[in-house]
Amino acid sequence: MLLLLSVALLVACGGKKAPQAAQPQAPVVVPTFDADSAYHYTAGQVAFGPRVPNTEAHRQCGDWLESQLRRFGAQVTAQHVTLRAYDGTVLAARNIIGSYKPETRKRVLLCAHWDSRPWADADPDPKNHHTPILGANDGASGVGVLLEVARQLQAQPTDIGIDIIFFDAEDYGEHADHDEPTDGIAWCLGSQYWARVPHVDGYMARFGILLDMVGGRDARFHREGLSDYFARPIVDKVWAAAHASGHGQWFPYAEGGQITDDHLPINQLARIPCIDIIGHYPDTGFAPTWHTMDDTMEHIDPAVLRAVGQTVLQVIYNEK
Repeated sequence: MLLLLSVALLVACGGKKAPQAAQPQAPVVVPTFDADSAYHYTAGQVAFGPRVPNTEAHRQCGDWLESQLRRFGAQVTAQHVTLRAYDGTVLAARNIIGSYKPETRKRVLLCAHWDSRPWADADPDPKNHHTPILGANDGASGVGVLLEVARQLQAQPTDIGIDIIFFDAEDYGEHADHDEPTDGIAWCLGSQYWARVPHVDGYMARFGILLDMVGGRDARFHREGLSDYFARPIVDKVWAAAHASGHGQWFPYAEGGQITDDHLPINQLARIPCIDIIGHYPDTGFAPTWHTMDDTMEHIDPAVLRAVGQTVLQVIYNEK
């Protein structure tokens, strides 16, 4: 009888296995962002002088940026393109792309502009209004953060593909004294070109994060208006990551104004939801050094670089 009962139970159970307990997920290890390293990469750009298209400093810095990305294990693509500025000046521009895991379709885009303003047209001294600026914050800081991100990507790859793009000719927009109408958007020429002609046919990313003026002392990062309009879920994701990484004080849940920046053509032309992390100042909007001769390394704060860089790492290493 016992033998028959055992056989009956086996048949009744149909040979099914007992349900397996879910295996716990290993916690994601996010690298620690090295702010001193990002500061070093920012200073490295400034050492070339103003990175204005058509200058030797611009050419040399572009070559250096490509070499740094290669050193950090990226597949590098350079888009050499001739662009026409609002005043008719023909610019020899270069978008620089560093790709990690280029074979995977799961991708995130990180970007910043690497050129600097050809004129200090917001300087308190009118004598400087046609003098190029060093652009330590406005340009170099975002690139410095992303070079440190690239170094971390080589040491500890992510589960997804990452494209780091340094856009050119972002800051060759109208001089403050220019009062004639221009066709289209006079700023962000490099990103406009890339959004129409990406470095890979049919390029697509889940989302993009633009860094602009992310090293200025006393900076805070409010939710930029066009980012909220085009990519509110990505803003939510990034601001949550800032608070999760312990840097919420730099990322208040406060609204900022709408800013024409490289994320605009990425949203409108490339159709990739992209947000702008850009320094905000309550009284002046932009940093007091913006488009002045004071945009130098003395006004770069490693703590601000760390807050932005650690937030970006928190986002990309938790993306599956």
